[in-house]
Amino acid sequence: MAADVRVTSATPPGIGAAGAPPGTGAAGAPPGTGAPLGERLTSAFLVVPGVAWLIVFFVLPLALIFLVSLGSTDALDRVVFDRLSLDNYVRAFDPAFLPTFLNSLRYATATTVLSLAIGYPIAYWISRYGGRHKALLLILVMLPFWTSYLIRTYAWMIILRDNGVANALLQAVGLTNEPIILLNTDFSVILGMTYGFLPFAILPLFVTIDRLDPALVAAARDLYASGRQAFLHVTIPLTMPGIVAATILTFIPAIGDFVTPDLLGGAETTTIAKVVQEVFLEGRDWPYGAALGFVLMLITLGGTIIALRPLRQEVVGG
Repeated sequence: MAADVRVTSATPPGIGAAGAPPGTGAAGAPPGTGAPLGERLTSAFLVVPGVAWLIVFFVLPLALIFLVSLGSTDALDRVVFDRLSLDNYVRAFDPAFLPTFLNSLRYATATTVLSLAIGYPIAYWISRYGGRHKALLLILVMLPFWTSYLIRTYAWMIILRDNGVANALLQAVGLTNEPIILLNTDFSVILGMTYGFLPFAILPLFVTIDRLDPALVAAARDLYASGRQAFLHVTIPLTMPGIVAATILTFIPAIGDFVTPDLLGGAETTTIAKVVQEVFLEGRDWPYGAALGFVLMLITLGGTIIALRPLRQEVVGG
């Protein structure tokens, strides 16, 4: 009969794993003291530059925008603070702006959905079939960032105009007999925004897919799951943090973009970001524009928090 072998700890009772009595840390320090003072000071010193950067270039500008939004303008369109009020926020929530906001939401949602639909297969292919060329393929994904966003938008204007490249190709292959209207349409706005923000979706999707263990998909196939079932019930759930990250990184800049709707959508295209730009530059009403911008930021922040809640453990570690 096999002997019953039991391994017991050689540590006497009342002594921790590192030889310290219970209630002390790894080095015998009382609980709650944490790292030595020198290490804590070093850690704090390393955090100071980042915190200072956020305060100077994020917190202070936001505080300035909020302060300006409480002011008003005089006869010369100068910002004055003689009477602080929330009147600009009341104007910002005027129901007349609801169609404009819904238009912005529609463009941003369409851009996000298309970026995910196009970006996921690209990220999956680079991760699974890129091999030793993954780095080169990722550089090609980021290559558009090396050119100004404004220049790339002007390039789309050349492509989509009535006598542009797209219409010339359509007429050359016999699909159309005369130029079709591509520029100054919803199609051109969504196309330009999707092109501009697609890399923001591909990169986080690639990171998540590349970290996915292929053995998990193989195990699902061994359990008689089809390729479609394995993708829907294994790959998609395990890469959901990347999908959420890609959604946020695409949706936020898309809803605040005013360059693409202005250049590719024309004067008839209205978005909340375009209204903010016009209020600042043409209307010279900085307090009202600041209030609109602050409201847009709060709505975007609220949407981001709602998007992160279902995946709190995966995304924010809660």
